[in-house]
Amino acid sequence: MRRYLANRFAGMIVVIFLVLTIAFVLVRLAPGDPASLMLGPDATPEEVDDLRVRLGLDRPITVQYFTFLANAMQGDLGTSLFFDQPVVQVLADRAEPSIFLALFSLVVALVIAAPIGIWAAYRRGSAGDQISVTSAMLAASVPSFLTGLLFQRFLATDLGWFPVSGYGGPEADFATRMGHLVLPAITLGITNSALILRFTRASMLDILGEDYVRTARAKGMTERRVVLRHALKNAGIPIITVVGLTFALLVSGAVVTERVFNLPGMGNLVVNAVLRRDYPVIQGTLIVVAALYVLVNLATDLLYLVVDKRVKY
Repeated sequence: MRRYLANRFAGMIVVIFLVLTIAFVLVRLAPGDPASLMLGPDATPEEVDDLRVRLGLDRPITVQYFTFLANAMQGDLGTSLFFDQPVVQVLADRAEPSIFLALFSLVVALVIAAPIGIWAAYRRGSAGDQISVTSAMLAASVPSFLTGLLFQRFLATDLGWFPVSGYGGPEADFATRMGHLVLPAITLGITNSALILRFTRASMLDILGEDYVRTARAKGMTERRVVLRHALKNAGIPIITVVGLTFALLVSGAVVTERVFNLPGMGNLVVNAVLRRDYPVIQGTLIVVAALYVLVNLATDLLYLVVDKRVKY
């Protein structure tokens, strides 16, 4: 186990290093100059050159890279060119909406997908099974921005059940801020429930055809116990895998939903950073997202040990 964890952490470091390097190169190959964008179109060439010197953008790219790498190893991801704050602080200020949105969305997706997926597998070939599969394909096909706009129109504007957008303002308490996440979470949850539903159904179909399931039924066990205790438990590993990946995707990929509902999360931050050529924020966000993915993968693998005692590392 110790050797496995050591190998995984070594792999995590390599992955983050590669992501850091690729992100550093790509953002600097993109057209546009952050100094020009910060000063505006009325700035003189001398003012732009002076700002580039102060920001260190005039140095060779290799010097910038090794400087950034050395600072990143110490936990310093640089200073935002636009906010004039440490990137770590900028990301921390916008982490709450994204993390809670991902958690709520995952709960919504599981509440929708898990029961329907189990029931569809148990009723394989029935009309209900076909309807559930078709609904999952429809949910995955409809863009999240369209679902969000429809919910804003009918559930927020017409019925007034939820806030239309925003995060409650700087003076809002925790409950108010969480209330603003309900509608975005439902939007993302419905979209991402399709993948979990299909994986749950496929995994349950494989397990329900096994010999030990037929043996359990032959012993007179109730269908509820056979499905929930024997089949679902052994179908858990593929389901856990897709749930873990879905959570990481929700944290890093909720850009459209955050834009539609005007949430001050990491998705909105990245979009604005790209438009402003805020290199440190772009790099820092990519590193955090890469670290999140590898940590979720590690947590998922360790969770296998809890779900299935046959798994050994």
